[in-house]
Amino acid sequence: MDFASAPRVQQLKRQLQDFMDNYVVPNLPLWRKEVGEDGLQHPQCMEDLKALAKSEGLWNLFLPALAKAHGSPVLSNLEYAPLAEIMGRVNWAAEVFNCSAPDAGNMEVLHMFGSAAQRERWLAPLADGSIRSCFAMSEPDVASSDATNIQISIRREGGEYVINGRKWFISGAAHPLCRVAIVMGVTDPGAEAHRRQSMVIVPFGTPGFKVVRNIPVMSHNFPGGHCELVLRDVRVPCANLIHEEGAGFAIAQARLGPGRIHHCMRSIGQAELALELMCERAAERRAFGRYLHQHANIAEWIALSRMEIEQARLLVLKAAWMIDQHGAKAAAREIAMIKAIVPRLQTTVCDRAMQVFGAMGLSPDTPLAELWTWGRVLRIADGPDEVHLRSVARQEMEAAAERRGATLPYLNAPQFM
Repeated sequence: MDFASAPRVQQLKRQLQDFMDNYVVPNLPLWRKEVGEDGLQHPQCMEDLKALAKSEGLWNLFLPALAKAHGSPVLSNLEYAPLAEIMGRVNWAAEVFNCSAPDAGNMEVLHMFGSAAQRERWLAPLADGSIRSCFAMSEPDVASSDATNIQISIRREGGEYVINGRKWFISGAAHPLCRVAIVMGVTDPGAEAHRRQSMVIVPFGTPGFKVVRNIPVMSHNFPGGHCELVLRDVRVPCANLIHEEGAGFAIAQARLGPGRIHHCMRSIGQAELALELMCERAAERRAFGRYLHQHANIAEWIALSRMEIEQARLLVLKAAWMIDQHGAKAAAREIAMIKAIVPRLQTTVCDRAMQVFGAMGLSPDTPLAELWTWGRVLRIADGPDEVHLRSVARQEMEAAAERRGATLPYLNAPQFM
């Protein structure tokens, strides 16, 4: 595995970092002002930045087919990783480059499984950034980390599907540009567990489809939010079915793999920023006659944070390399590992940085509290830690079963004197 960046990627990293430094970071105060005190307004500066990013070819970098169509560089997952890390340093910056969740995952679904008509109607405006979307899978009454539990009903009546049920924690549904939801529900309750579910496209404004509320997360609100949806006798044409009936679970797995690694790439960037802030604070703040970094416990936090970030980054790069070489299915164990490791890393490093800043670290005067919050959210979003740990353990036990007895010679080895 060679993780060195090619010259063109190095140049792209410099271009992206310059864009962040020159345009995104200086707009942080304006963004906060325009989202309002409730954190729910869509800032105009976002649309201005998106237009500028598109004009500079920094657009749809996560998906080669879409990047090429917009004149942007075509990148592998391994090449995209350091770019996502740079974007991640500002929590909302990925949207500037049309690389944010849930749109990125929905665009991949439509690209891989959508019909020609669906791609023309929905993928084209999503790729252009003129609309946004949401992905409605999780439900309030079941453990949605096991997607076979999904209960919302999608019943066929003639040339239409009739949808009834409730969804929640649906990212992006409150965004003023959100125009469409990809809804996962049950089309055949009697089928095998992984063939009961299907996905259908539900345009916003369809009668019976309602965004009930934008749920605050850790007492934070932000544009798009995590929403609760109600669907009562919602009717859509059968042409809105994605791929085929019974394919919903497989599509969800195909969607979540790349989406999880994108989240982890951005989280690495946020952990890096937290470490940089911690080091700057430790170098300028004195207590008990010494700078903070001269106290042993603070020095240890700095060293541990650097080592843990490097370890996590290497595993993320390995997962990206495996997806490029062998596909997301072959990288399932690595994707599960990074999804469990990286959010914990982010909260740990942010927690240390907040402690170094003291009371200031708890306030809006630094981004640390927000970065910690997002790391904590990611321990549940896209599957809780326990699901990913269970997956890794299961794969380890399957591998152990194949080599059963291989350790016996070690148990029978003569004891050292």
